[in-house]
Order: sequence, then C-alpha cells, then structure tokens
Amino acid sequence: MNYIFYFLIVVSVILGAINGKLSDVVNAILSGAELSVKVAFSLIGIMAFWLGMMKIAEKSGLIAIIARIIKPVTKKLFNEVPEDSPAVGDIAMNFSANALGLANAATPIGIKAMKELQKINVDKKSASNAMCMLLAMNTAGFQLIPATVIAVLIGIGYKNPTEIIAPTLLVTSITFLSAITLAKIFEKFWKPQKGDE
Repeated sequence: MNYIFYFLIVVSVILGAINGKLSDVVNAILSGAELSVKVAFSLIGIMAFWLGMMKIAEKSGLIAIIARIIKPVTKKLFNEVPEDSPAVGDIAMNFSANALGLANAATPIGIKAMKELQKINVDKKSASNAMCMLLAMNTAGFQLIPATVIAVLIGIGYKNPTEIIAPTLLVTSITFLSAITLAKIFEKFWKPQKGDE
C-alpha cells in the first residue's frame, strides 16, 4: 500500500511539473496533510468514548446480558458452538462493536472470538462453519450508528453528519442479511471434517 501511495504522489508531482501546476500540487499535499491531522484528532475523541463505553459494558455485565438476549440467534447461526463457550460472549461483543460503527474496537474482539472458535474447531487446518459465519458477519459490517464515519464527517466540517445514519443502516442491513444467508447456503456444501486434534 505504501508503494501505491508513493507512486501516486510521485506521478502527481511529475504531472504537476509538466503542466506548470507544481505549486497547486504542493499546496494540495500540504492542505491534505493538515486535514488528515484534524480528522485523526476528531476520531480520537469519539473512538475513546465508544471504546470506554464498550469496556464499561463488559465490566458491568451488560455484554453478558446482550449475549443472553441474542443467544437464540447465535445458537441458530453458530449451531456448532457450545452454549457455554466464551466465543458466544466474544461474538456478542464483536457484534455490538460493529453495530456501533467501531471497526477498530471490533477487530481485536473478533480476533479473540476467532481464537475461541479455533479451540473448538474439529479440523485445525481449515476454518469451521462458525468461523466463516463470523467472518461473513464482520465483512458485512452491520451498523446502527456509524460512529467512525460521523467522526470523520465532523472532522472535515460537514454540516449534518448524522444524515448518514439512515442510508448506512439500510445498506449494512441488506449486506448483513445477505452475508448470513450466503454463509448458511455454503455451509450445506462444506461439512466439517474430523482433523488431527
């Protein structure tokens, strides 16, 4: 990725010099760097807030309550995962973080859930159906509140950043349901194999 950005910058500078617009290119680079710092600082506040809320929810037992509430759904979607597995709580936390638009917070929780799912995976050399389902759900990225996107819009000075909520909810709901449906369909074709434990 670094090479791609380096290539784009070099090409921009060369083309700017050829067209006599080198000063415009340099100004655009400097103003873009300034804007990226502003956006990063606006993200720090909102990410710290929501990550703190997730930690409070975990410590207060709210995540355990959420896990119990969505247990019928997780039991249906992750039917090969035992009910007492720590993966159920991790999946609930991961879903909650994604629903709040906290992809950065959801990633380590998702990795933890994957590790728990790997412990109960019968074939250690390939992903289980539960692991594929979790990956599909994460990739679809269902969001009730796109907190990160709202923070970016606030950072760039957008007038009404919350208007993104309804379209994001619609699109992520469709992709989320599609991902679950496709994972369940493909699950019928690839049955778990007994591997070396």
